Amino acid sequence: MSNAATILIIDDEPHIRRLLHGTLTRADYRVIEAGSARQALAEIEANPPEIILLDLGLPDRDGLELLPLIQQKASKAAVIVISAREATDEKVAALDLGAIDYVTKPFDTEELLARVRVALRSRVVADGGRSSVEAGGVAIDLVQRRIHKNGEEVHLTPKEFTVVAELARYPGRVITHDKLLAAVWPRDYERHIEYLRVIVRNIRQKLEDDAAQPTIIVNELGVGYRLISTN
Repeated sequence: MSNAATILIIDDEPHIRRLLHGTLTRADYRVIEAGSARQALAEIEANPPEIILLDLGLPDRDGLELLPLIQQKASKAAVIVISAREATDEKVAALDLGAIDYVTKPFDTEELLARVRVALRSRVVADGGRSSVEAGGVAIDLVQRRIHKNGEEVHLTPKEFTVVAELARYPGRVITHDKLLAAVWPRDYERHIEYLRVIVRNIRQKLEDDAAQPTIIVNELGVGYRLISTN
């Protein structure tokens, strides 16, 4: 679960949140919940999600009004609307305001999971990067957020995975220290390179055959790091 994508459920109906929470956690996603627009915006600030499942009928603000605020606070999050509203104009409005998909209630949970997978894949591709990379005996799947070394799954902390993901999106390209620090600590103004070095050292212990002589994540002295892929 440490590598799991974070999904925010925004719905004022507790039984819907319970259903979605159970479905998503069984699929190995990290799930957070909000029952109102105000709570949702607070959760987005505290726990930036990759995917947002948004109900339009919220008690304190209509979901269509919330969509532009979500775009401001979580521009990289993919929003899937889940609503009982079936009118075509509602669907068109939601998509025009930035949602990437629209699911009507009641919904099939397996279909919803498939739509979440598509949203994650689209999110990675939209960034202009790769969705899967191989580096030596290490296979990195950015959509499923899984890493395997010689066929065995490797568990990274969320910060470790963020660093690997930033490097793996653009294999062979130098990713600067500043960009990596901003990805791991997006709201911290005092970002220290020593923290990044500790994370990279821990990653190497888990992924490299010889952490003292790395061949997967290599230094560009004074600039940043690059991931050396084999595919």
